[in-house]
Amino acid sequence: MSVTLSNVTRVAIDQMFTGLDGVLKKGAAYAETKGVDEAVILNWRLAADMLPMKIQVQIATEVPARALSRLAGVEVPSLGEIGDTFESLHAHIKKSRGFISDLSDDAINADPDGDITVPVGPEEQTFKRAVFVQNFVIPNLYFHVTATYIILRHIGVDIGKRDFLAAPQ
Repeated sequence: MSVTLSNVTRVAIDQMFTGLDGVLKKGAAYAETKGVDEAVILNWRLAADMLPMKIQVQIATEVPARALSRLAGVEVPSLGEIGDTFESLHAHIKKSRGFISDLSDDAINADPDGDITVPVGPEEQTFKRAVFVQNFVIPNLYFHVTATYIILRHIGVDIGKRDFLAAPQ
């Protein structure tokens, strides 16, 4: 298998989305077992200036979809609002995964040394396309999936490294 932008990103995204789905399933089971309203868990954060867990999931799913759409030269998707249920988070992951799977590998892989200019917060930043994947897209994916994992682990959900990595149990 050759290493391409689409290959690297698709493998990372698939693994992280699978792990994210898995820890969220365990989070939902925890909420049900403990009798905790799902919205309480989904709005949990570890620090006052940290985004709540549901927004961590939203960013983890939207950054890859938007980034790959830009690399592929297609319209940036709107994945819709994220709700206050675990079911809505799973739906967001599924929608992002579906959008990403429909993108052309050839378009994503085109001109890896070419420039791409993307919004980063209120500003725009220009990257080499390969650098954009390696230094922006994948790190953001891992950061926000990790934040979700840490929040769930912190509140007592029985998850570990194998769950995060979506390793066979």
